[in-house]
Amino acid sequence: MVLIYTTPTCVYCKMAKEFFKKNNVEYKEFNVLEDLSAREEMFNKSHQQGVPVIDIDGTVVLGFNEPKLRELLKL
Repeated sequence: MVLIYTTPTCVYCKMAKEFFKKNNVEYKEFNVLEDLSAREEMFNKSHQQGVPVIDIDGTVVLGFNEPKLRELLKL
């Protein structure tokens, strides 16, 4: 399962979501500006306030790191 924690204005969040769509990767998105429990969950996983935070089966990726995402998703 791929989880992505985002904000509406985040350019790297948009890049990550476009990458997932292009590669047919299903994901669940959480807007941390509106969802306080998701914001807390994101911080507990990453110890970061910045977005995107991407959780792939329990492995956390900070930011849009395409090579790391490809590796974890076996693309």
